[in-house]
Amino acid sequence: MPTVHIETEELLKAALQLPPIELEKFVTKLFVLKAKEHTPSLSQRESELLLQINQTLQPPQRKRLNLLIKKRQAHTITSAELQELKQMTHEIEKSDALRLKCLIELAALRNVPLDDLIKQLGLKPYSHD
Repeated sequence: MPTVHIETEELLKAALQLPPIELEKFVTKLFVLKAKEHTPSLSQRESELLLQINQTLQPPQRKRLNLLIKKRQAHTITSAELQELKQMTHEIEKSDALRLKCLIELAALRNVPLDDLIKQLGLKPYSHD
């Protein structure tokens, strides 16, 4: 396979031109590849779990969620917006539950405590900004 040399800045600029969903897929794949470097044998299941663990809200969804939260806190939210916020919250909670299930399974596969795995992966709680 031929080798192509690309400067870091060029690669970053090219990556930032990707649509948000494609950028997230790229970053996730990059994370999996990097994890494979540090793990002698990353199994197919570990790769699948890491992909699921690293799924997050897309920026437009995150922005909408934050807007609805601010409106609720300011008591300016409409009933339709409140329903939307409840639905979004429900979907996020389902996603978070699946993410936790995947984290627990990955910790078991690697035979490490869940807290240690979370630190190893550098995971942080989501913030609403």
